[in-house]
Amino acid sequence: MSSSTTALREARDLLLELREDYASAVQRFEWPDVGDTFNFAHDWFDPLARGNTGVALVIVEEDGSRQSYTFDDIAARSDRLAVWLQQHGVEQGDSVILMLGNQSELWVSMLALMKVGAVLVPTTTAVGSSELMDRLARGNARHVICNPADASKFDKVPGDYTRIAVGAAEGWLDIGEAESMGDVRPQHPGNSSTDRLLLYFTSGTTSRPKLVEHTHTSYPIGHLTTMYWLGLRPGDVHLNVASPGWAKHAWSNFFAPWLAEATVFIYNYSRFEPAALLDQIRREHVTSFCAPPTVWRMLINADLSGGPGSLREAIGAGEPLNPEVISQVQKQWGLTIRDGFGQTEMTATVANSPGQPVRPGSMGRALPGVPLVLVDPMNGQQVDASQPDAEGEICLDLSARPLTLMTGYQDDDERNQAAMADGYYHTGDVASIDAEGYITYVGRTDDVFKASDYKISPFELESVLIEHPAVAEAAVVPAPDPVRLAVPKAYIMLSPGYEPSRETALSILAFARENLAPYLRVRRIEFFELPKTISGKIRRVELRAREEENAQEDIATEWRTDMFPELA
Repeated sequence: MSSSTTALREARDLLLELREDYASAVQRFEWPDVGDTFNFAHDWFDPLARGNTGVALVIVEEDGSRQSYTFDDIAARSDRLAVWLQQHGVEQGDSVILMLGNQSELWVSMLALMKVGAVLVPTTTAVGSSELMDRLARGNARHVICNPADASKFDKVPGDYTRIAVGAAEGWLDIGEAESMGDVRPQHPGNSSTDRLLLYFTSGTTSRPKLVEHTHTSYPIGHLTTMYWLGLRPGDVHLNVASPGWAKHAWSNFFAPWLAEATVFIYNYSRFEPAALLDQIRREHVTSFCAPPTVWRMLINADLSGGPGSLREAIGAGEPLNPEVISQVQKQWGLTIRDGFGQTEMTATVANSPGQPVRPGSMGRALPGVPLVLVDPMNGQQVDASQPDAEGEICLDLSARPLTLMTGYQDDDERNQAAMADGYYHTGDVASIDAEGYITYVGRTDDVFKASDYKISPFELESVLIEHPAVAEAAVVPAPDPVRLAVPKAYIMLSPGYEPSRETALSILAFARENLAPYLRVRRIEFFELPKTISGKIRRVELRAREEENAQEDIATEWRTDMFPELA
């Protein structure tokens, strides 16, 4: 076992030992020194996988068919593929578009490309030719790996790049040929620990996607924080609801579980059905389950009476989790959903870790090894947590050299200067902090607004609105107002069975009136299909723009409090 493997294992084991002792973990944990040439596939995965008959990956399809792969299976397959890729021109440092679904070849390809020393550009299968053209150009990709069904998308994407398919596609190499390679092993590429490993395109909630660069340490080792937050142990079965191509898939379906030597479980559905997912959780003895708030909300509206099965850890991720959802799962399953916070630009940063008290509305505390501070956007100074109502932008102190952080946005000096200004990495997210370090999300810096000189956090209002049974999702934005300058307006997606009627509008506005302070009250609502990014995040920027455009118009589909004498 190499010194880098030993160092990483010792750091990992310490976090496993202290998984429910947050104070000791923060005090004792240090990032491992893995030397100058660390490679996750060669120096971590292979040493734990060789001869290991433990299950690394299970994929269950919608029709009930099931595939299971041991750690040794995955190691051997990725060896063969790495050598095959090298024979077909994939070299160390090459960028490779990896556009696959939840299939074993995705995991095998990720490891194989790491073994070659290539740079992975994970890409969702939902993108079209125009997005692919942008990704190939900005990612400087020299190779593409995709399914035959997506090969035609590249017909309109010019360029001299190797076309590799998982199966037969005219004019494309077939990745399946690698299985005939026999017992082969690629050499360690000798890459630097700080070389590029991953290029991620963000989902672009306010502008075109940013291109985030991570190294052979920032994600592979940085996700020790994610492992700690998820509460994973060796032998666990972990289910994460995330689509391939996005950072959360690598977080929770690759690095974190395999750092813990846990099984990655995938239920590969095309259409989400709460009952079917719950059945798989129980049938497959899933011990930890991570899902975005949208999925949790759908689950609590389903029948949870069958219990959680073997589930020990319940986790919410992707967007802030509303207290009502946490309360319902606690009531029906006796499990507390533990929220967390991170970005594509970094690994898990803030979380309610296992065994710690969960405070309603709080997303927890800074994870071990994360130099988190809140910075006052007005003066650039760190916020004093001992002061009441301490609030600021969530930042990382760059003087502490946060290992979990990206190297930067590729080829974007202007964004890098803004993101790394004044010695901090600026997340763009505002939160409050109490004297014990518990952090409560307020909103994006560009989402928080003022109404009648009161600061409004959309998340706070949305959390109340979704407690109404008619509200499936809500997005609050400022609506221009001649008296108050702006008033809170909610765009609402209705739950099944509810109509966009006067009665429904009155019920929701009355509910908001009863449950919000007068200065926070939602004064306008509109039933509307919420615009979302390709990864499912609400694009409030579009809704704000819509309000500005319609400021002088009488919107026929809008319901206002002054339209209801009952609310006078």
